[in-house]
Amino acid sequence: MKNKLVEKSKLSVIKGDNVLIISGKDKGKQGKIIKSIPDKKMVVVEGANIVTRHTKPSAKGRGGIQKIPAPLFVSKVMLICPKCKKPTRVKHKIDSEGNKHRYCSHCNEVFD
Repeated sequence: MKNKLVEKSKLSVIKGDNVLIISGKDKGKQGKIIKSIPDKKMVVVEGANIVTRHTKPSAKGRGGIQKIPAPLFVSKVMLICPKCKKPTRVKHKIDSEGNKHRYCSHCNEVFD
């Protein structure tokens, strides 16, 4: 069995970003990213992709039917620029100190 090197994948959106869902059953909805899963290239968006989960009672709490947000692929969401309020592709700049920053492709506003 060969040992494969696993590269860490970075996402163009991070926890706390406001995003627009561009495909799927929740197309057109906006929400905040509450969790990112870079290994699977997925994000969990608040109030979108709601699924029903049936849980058994346990010592931690009561069981029952819960509605929780499920992960979406990162390719299905688009970042909303806080300045121009448009959905935008994320571009990257490297400053003079060698730090990498995300910025808006419409208004050139730096996100980080």
